Amino acid sequence: MSLKIGKKAPDFTLPSTSGNNFTLSKNCKGKACIVYFYPKDFTKVCTAEACDFRDQFGSFRNLDVPVIGISRDDIPTHIKFQKEYNLPFELLSDEKGNVCNAYDALIPLIRVPKRITYFLDREHVIRAAFSDMFESKAHVDEMIKVLQSEKTKKSTNS
Repeated sequence: MSLKIGKKAPDFTLPSTSGNNFTLSKNCKGKACIVYFYPKDFTKVCTAEACDFRDQFGSFRNLDVPVIGISRDDIPTHIKFQKEYNLPFELLSDEKGNVCNAYDALIPLIRVPKRITYFLDREHVIRAAFSDMFESKAHVDEMIKVLQSEKTKKSTNS
């Protein structure tokens, strides 16, 4: 399950691998963005997903759409993960799981983040969500389809 399409995404502030706190409403003000939640750094599927986002990062950057990854890992672990796999986007640490919970991205009882990806428009309204715990590549593919669809809508409306 994910948050409802058309709903305003919850704002949040979390520590980032940039060394600063990341606040959605401040750091992505006026920008669409991809926010993806994942269970754990250095696990097989999470690594594949991060690398898929890395490999397709140019598609997101060319459209000025930041990618933000969030898990409950701490910042030192995120920094190692980011460096080892040359990830060109910020990873945020939600150690307490509050942001994961606000985005319906936390598995109850075991409190591990689900694998869920959101596309937020320029006003941070949720325009797409994709959830699949075991298929990492589909998250990136789905977001690229959404972005291509958004780009087509804009050019048709211009």
